[in-house]
Amino acid sequence: MICYGGEVVFRRVTIAIVLLLVAGVAVARADQRPTNYGPLSASEQQFVKTLQSTIGSRYATEADAEAQGFFRYTNEDDSGSISFANRHWVSADVAQPCQLWYDKHGALLGADYCEPYKPGAARPKMFGVDPGRWFEFDEHVHWVGTDPKTGKPTYDNYIMAPDYRKGGGDPENPSAADLVKMGKAKSAGSVQKIFEFPSSWDLVVWVKPNPKGAFSWKNPLVKP
Repeated sequence: MICYGGEVVFRRVTIAIVLLLVAGVAVARADQRPTNYGPLSASEQQFVKTLQSTIGSRYATEADAEAQGFFRYTNEDDSGSISFANRHWVSADVAQPCQLWYDKHGALLGADYCEPYKPGAARPKMFGVDPGRWFEFDEHVHWVGTDPKTGKPTYDNYIMAPDYRKGGGDPENPSAADLVKMGKAKSAGSVQKIFEFPSSWDLVVWVKPNPKGAFSWKNPLVKP
């Protein structure tokens, strides 16, 4: 949980990871938070309408997402969302989100769109969306582990890129062997998936209708 301008917001994917880098700092770097929480413009309304139709039918269930290369990597967060990624960090069009999120019953809630981040570059101008809706994620490595007692997957495992490099690994080419060497995993076989989340611009959009607006951080219609 973090507070921007007095508003408490919960990030459904990995914003908490980004904020670890600025722990102890009064204000996070400006591009690591959206600057526009206001009403949707006409072009943004059209984008959301198109998204709800396109994404809503193509990825209606978790099985639909998995069939098209997405996989789960988080637990349910405080917004009631469970996140799936496909490791494609460029969103060429509305039909190609980089992340999807579902509720605990498997119903589609929303999507993230990604564009590569370059320090000093302007926020993306895409989809008719105000650039102030986008924010930046710092590079980090995620993995899905295995509970040694139950054999079930474990989620929300991550390490920031600078720490990964200090441990002797290359975050652009992460491996289970690296995690074992760093003491993050007991064996390579316990790591089900590992991947880099590169520095990216990210756009959060609710597919499920949201009374607070499609770009809001939480949806009052979704109960964790």
